[in-house]
Amino acid sequence: MNNKLAGLLTMLAALGALGFAYYVQFDLHRTPCALCLVERWPYRAVAVLGLLGVLSRPRATRLLLGLAGLVMLGDAGVAFLHVGVEFGWWKSPLPECNGVLVPGQPLPLVPATPCDKPVYLAPWLHVSMAMMDLGAALVFAALLLGYALRKRRVFR
Repeated sequence: MNNKLAGLLTMLAALGALGFAYYVQFDLHRTPCALCLVERWPYRAVAVLGLLGVLSRPRATRLLLGLAGLVMLGDAGVAFLHVGVEFGWWKSPLPECNGVLVPGQPLPLVPATPCDKPVYLAPWLHVSMAMMDLGAALVFAALLLGYALRKRRVFR
């Protein structure tokens, strides 16, 4: 696969995932919790890395996409933490998730959703957004790292 195409696909996939999250938030009116908002940052970083990959030389593009794969592994870790909070395996490390308000700080503009309350797209489908993000992040990371680590083929 062409390196520029791989960078473009990476950027589009990350922006598509962000677009889906915003669709669920604004069109389906599902309020994200603080951990949900943290889970969006790696996709933003991967979109930028994909764009840089489009603009870079082939060797740099492979390096940038490998870095994007590592970023997505980090997102999978945050998503796994979030799934654990939803199942009650542990408490969230974010104070906002535990109902702790910092004195002197303004109240949030959007009503907070507790991090241990799963956000489902459909009530009959018990797969939360955090679970979907965990699966998507693992697949995305595997594809990016597989692309970055594959041997370059030379055709004669």
